[in-house]
Amino acid sequence: MSLSKFIGREAEMARLKGLLTSRSASLIVVRGRRRIGKSRLLAEFGKEIRSLFFSGIPPARKTTAQSQRNEFTYQLERAGLPDIKPDDWGNIFWHLSKYTADGPVLIVLDEISWMGEKDPDFLGKLKTAWDMYFSKNPQLILVLCGSISSWIEENILSNTGFVGRITIDLILEELPLNVCNAFWHPKEKRITAYEKFKLLSVTGGVPLYLERIKPELPAEQNIRDLCFMQGGLLVREFDEIFSDLFSRKNASHKEIVACLANGPKDLGQICKDLKKELGGGYSRHLDDLVKAGFVQRDFTWSLDGGKESKLSKYRLSDNYLRFYLKYIAPNRSKIEKGAFANAALSRFPGWESLMGLQFENLVAHNRKALWTLLNLSPDEIVMDGPFFQNPTARQAGCQIDYLIQTRFHNLYLCEVKFSRNPIGQKIINEMEEKRKRLKIPKFCSIRPVLIHVNGVEESVLDEGYFDKVIDFGQLLE
Repeated sequence: MSLSKFIGREAEMARLKGLLTSRSASLIVVRGRRRIGKSRLLAEFGKEIRSLFFSGIPPARKTTAQSQRNEFTYQLERAGLPDIKPDDWGNIFWHLSKYTADGPVLIVLDEISWMGEKDPDFLGKLKTAWDMYFSKNPQLILVLCGSISSWIEENILSNTGFVGRITIDLILEELPLNVCNAFWHPKEKRITAYEKFKLLSVTGGVPLYLERIKPELPAEQNIRDLCFMQGGLLVREFDEIFSDLFSRKNASHKEIVACLANGPKDLGQICKDLKKELGGGYSRHLDDLVKAGFVQRDFTWSLDGGKESKLSKYRLSDNYLRFYLKYIAPNRSKIEKGAFANAALSRFPGWESLMGLQFENLVAHNRKALWTLLNLSPDEIVMDGPFFQNPTARQAGCQIDYLIQTRFHNLYLCEVKFSRNPIGQKIINEMEEKRKRLKIPKFCSIRPVLIHVNGVEESVLDEGYFDKVIDFGQLLE
């Protein structure tokens, strides 16, 4: 497969193409995790019309507002607008607006936070330029794009100056499994779902990581090349993520993701483990990580009323980050010396349990596909997600991998298992123990569901305990 081939994003592309028939100028936001394919999506869309792409420069200790303006005018010159003084963003935007005053045109300001964070007047002058100049071309599309979703949300989406002006807020998430399968082309039909899931447990549905897959190599070799060879893409990626996104504050963000690498925790547990006071600082850092697409905040809910609770746990939802923290980081110096070139991955401590956590993330990311497999429509679902019940004097604690509550009073208790061998009889006892611990309203029916990837023993099927046994590998067909 050629790396230049564009895969997936049909729904997102359709939304963008819908702007081409708009009768007024469009100001849109595109945001999402680093490497998720924002710039690539916009480049593909840009093939439809005249396009101009500009990018901020990565923040460094000596980066200033002036250096960002200088870089922008250099890019303008390469685009055909020479001799623009980099003294003022208002002047720069005025010249750009005159150059794009007529006809269909796409302007992309990529890594918008880098451009503007050093200059307190940047966004005000951009807003003024939009109102006075850019918006006068009814066929113009201006895109504000970036990886730091918290900055975009605080400074653009929640900024009174931009309220009512944003046409689309497009958030790019990981690619769904049925799209991920295309990265094994043309060999996808002869490679097992289990082998694909081993790789996906490391990469998730992140397009740039998936593009590095070599279908002719086994999963273990691909993982070694990406993660355990000197100079491998995923060896250095962790440092680049945090230096790019969180700059000087990255130490706290790194502490948090490391704390979550072993499983979900609430804010109190995180602060206790990190020996920090329970205050606003770490709550804000967690919010940054959630908005950046690396952490998910899962709220539990009341089964009696189907109402969201105030209780929540934070889950490291990014598969690459967990894999890095568990296996790459502890061995980084040895990897750089070439000592892991022939490592047997399955011998790493806790390998099977880690693969289980990674597979649970993939299921959660593809929950809409799971609803379809369960013949559930979205309007039937009251609440869904990983579910926990805290222990009290009257009830035991309980953790459900994934729970769906419907308006017809059905509770789908989903047990998610990733195993190299077919799932055996003990899974029934494990599920039954969870059912007994769960405080279930009398009006609710229980529907146990088993989600697997590598088969189930006949004896389990013969028991008829599970209402549905789902091979998640079918999503990779």
